[in-house]
Amino acid sequence: MGLFSKSFTPDTDLPDLKGKVVIVTGGNSGVGCAAIQHLARKGAKVYMGARNEEKAKAAIEKIQKAGLAPGNGEVVWLPLDYSDPRDAKKAAEAFLEKEQRLDILVNSAALLLTPFKLSADGIQEITVVNYVSPFVFVRTLLPLLKRTAQEPNTDVRILTSEGHRMPPKDCHFRSKDDFNREFKGETLASNKRYNVTKYMGVLHVKELQRRLEAEGVPIIVTAVHPGIVNTDGVQNFAHSAGTLKAPVYAFIANAFFTSPEKGAYSTVFAAAAPAIREDAKFKGGYVVPPGKLGSVYAPTEDPELGKELWETTEKILSDIGV
Repeated sequence: MGLFSKSFTPDTDLPDLKGKVVIVTGGNSGVGCAAIQHLARKGAKVYMGARNEEKAKAAIEKIQKAGLAPGNGEVVWLPLDYSDPRDAKKAAEAFLEKEQRLDILVNSAALLLTPFKLSADGIQEITVVNYVSPFVFVRTLLPLLKRTAQEPNTDVRILTSEGHRMPPKDCHFRSKDDFNREFKGETLASNKRYNVTKYMGVLHVKELQRRLEAEGVPIIVTAVHPGIVNTDGVQNFAHSAGTLKAPVYAFIANAFFTSPEKGAYSTVFAAAAPAIREDAKFKGGYVVPPGKLGSVYAPTEDPELGKELWETTEKILSDIGV
């Protein structure tokens, strides 16, 4: 079972999710798609947040062919494009018109290592997809999540898929320039840009949890590291690495990385396992395989840095009219 312990198996260790409504972004492939299958098999109605209709419907058909018994849940496509925070907001608003509750929100959508590029709003593209748009999506859905959490016998959770690494030194978020660090001319610049976005994600998780607790809202927020998973994104990166490197990268991914089905174990553990609700340490925590608390880099625990990121994000969004 590789990185994953036999102590947690979704089929036997997740509760009945009939009547629960779930959103999983980036759900048409990889860990997100596998998580949808695990949760739907427990009876949940799961919205697959994905940009491409053809790919989403193909993924839903694949999930249905694999079978949703014994829970016989439902999988529904939710058009969602994280390349523009306005589209993220529209997708959330479209969901709000369809459903009266939201029990679990899983953010799995992300860009991997990409060239430096600014969006039309002058924000780095990978930062928009990996952090800014998810921030907007969660913010728009938060009132419904809060209302659901006040109902009897609910267990509302928000989680973000994160594999964060040590950010560069003196990492602050005081302005748009801090969101757009290019690391031009530095070694592994694309890795560093990616790492900063995942670092921002963990800071957001912890700051959101602090704010919910201050309001007395019983929602659990977690960051989740699925492990080193052989996703479509990893395969695409491997095959784009150049003629000489591509076969090597693809061999490493196929031989040593975990399958998406098992990579989703940590995600569904954080999304629905009773152990999360039973242990207060999971609030604002970082879940790692095989479903246990991991350690984060100390600066992510800094409430002032989390507040700084939150307030700068809100200002940037206000400036662009979102």
